[in-house]
Amino acid sequence: MKLPPQTAGLAAAVTSAATFGTSGAFIKPLLEAGWSPAAAVTARALTASLLLLPFVLFSLRGRWDALWRGRWRVAGMGVIAVAFTQLTYFAAIHRIPVSAALLIEYQAPLLLVVWVALTTRRPPRPAVLLGSVLAIGGLVLVIGPGALEAVDPLGVALAFAAAVGCAVYFVVAARPADGLPPVALAGAGLLLGGLTLALAGLIGIVPMTATTGDVPLLGSPVPWWVPLMVVAVFGTAVAYASGIFGSSRLGSRLASFVGLLEVVFASILAWIVVGERLTPVQMAGGVLILAGIAAIPAEPPKLPAADSVPDDRPTFADR
Repeated sequence: MKLPPQTAGLAAAVTSAATFGTSGAFIKPLLEAGWSPAAAVTARALTASLLLLPFVLFSLRGRWDALWRGRWRVAGMGVIAVAFTQLTYFAAIHRIPVSAALLIEYQAPLLLVVWVALTTRRPPRPAVLLGSVLAIGGLVLVIGPGALEAVDPLGVALAFAAAVGCAVYFVVAARPADGLPPVALAGAGLLLGGLTLALAGLIGIVPMTATTGDVPLLGSPVPWWVPLMVVAVFGTAVAYASGIFGSSRLGSRLASFVGLLEVVFASILAWIVVGERLTPVQMAGGVLILAGIAAIPAEPPKLPAADSVPDDRPTFADR
């Protein structure tokens, strides 16, 4: 039975948020073992792009023209959504608390609401405003009211830049496909983003350090590549591919609000994996985020451009 587009999009967006949420809990052992944040992100992006390569090739089936037509989406996904967002976020957490950086970065849904209001010259609907207040209020409770105490201007500016990059991710992901499958956009974007980060490390913009010893995970020592593979498979490959699919069905605004669930899932995984307990206030925040998402109206689904472009090759399911 085929799910309606918005139902399938919502399921994909929730899957993306849940899998993105694995990143923090499983990257943390690598960071504590001596990995620099940039090295960890570069490794996860490049590894995920290689894991997605067979799916990218299968989805395209020689239709390289689709990849060329979507080159600007790939560039936006790789350079801005992956590399720029990660670099600015990790630069921010060197100056302000992680909770503050997260709180600022996850203002991306509000940036999209403001952007739509400015470009359409129409004020947001009351339901959108209500959902925004509930979701951001819940975000503050999950991360912690203390996150609002960040005072370093440069750190705040860097975190805001990460929020802009996060918003760009949802906008790029929601653009009409024009024949480029979500998995191809994810794989190509991750490869480009990983190479961009590697270049940034090579020329000294960010420090690149890594170790190859065992790391502690769930109370036992494991090889360094175990948490890396968990993050590469689930927190990167699956997360980006499902997130792009979800955004293409829900639109950038609603998908960005569903993306706030990443903080909730990350908190739950941190409780399970590294023993960081959830408080009643955080649980209440999770409920508010869900209420905010429920209040946001869905955008009309966009018909992929590829569906209206004649092609002399056989069609196939690329989603």
